[in-house]
Amino acid sequence: MTDIDIKNSNIICGRNSVLEAVRSGREIDRLLVAHGVSGGSVSVIIAKCSAKGILIKEVSPQKLDYYCMGANHQGVAVMFASQEYSTVKDILEYAETKGEKPFIIICDEIEDPHNLGAIIRSAEACGVHGIIIPKRRSASLNATVAKSASGALEYMRVARVTNISNTIDELKEKGVWVFGADMNGTDYTKLDFNIPCAIVIGNEGKGIGTLVAKKCDEIISLPMCGKINSLNASVAAGVLMYEVVRKRNI
Repeated sequence: MTDIDIKNSNIICGRNSVLEAVRSGREIDRLLVAHGVSGGSVSVIIAKCSAKGILIKEVSPQKLDYYCMGANHQGVAVMFASQEYSTVKDILEYAETKGEKPFIIICDEIEDPHNLGAIIRSAEACGVHGIIIPKRRSASLNATVAKSASGALEYMRVARVTNISNTIDELKEKGVWVFGADMNGTDYTKLDFNIPCAIVIGNEGKGIGTLVAKKCDEIISLPMCGKINSLNASVAAGVLMYEVVRKRNI
């Protein structure tokens, strides 16, 4: 996984400060714990974060020193998202209030924050109602994502879920058709996107996961005319999003 981009993000470090931040109910992106640190208030912090479903990542003391820019972290720090997360329900309700068919982008383990930011930027321009990302093995809404989105993050609903496959099942129960972008699928120009739909964009190297692909209603592909067999994830996402715009005559 790519390294955490924290240096320019909102961070609180130190045991008492972190414990109060967790208790306050603020939107916490992840807890960082230095290798070998445990017991006492650290165990309490870890337990509270685990109960709240907050991602917990163990890092070396040297990395935590770097992330906290020399502050006395006492082995723990929390990182806050640059924007509060929404829920899948929020996204669907937003589409309903606009009187539009849901148009959703699902990012299956997009790890590069620049890619996620670029996808958010294109999604906002294309009228996407929301983006779904997994809690683990994914870039989060950090400072680099916000910068790469060039302001679009302020207007885009992003839901972070525990399990992408289960979320796809939930969307399908709501009448949303799910299209997975991968190799050896149907030419994307041959399909009708003027329906409630979600498009899954896979990991930069591995593509979409096997189970996620099986959950999709259809696998769609972009024709490749050159010698390489794939596009950058954010570029592919942009092409597919504008095809939805074209088919819907937005």
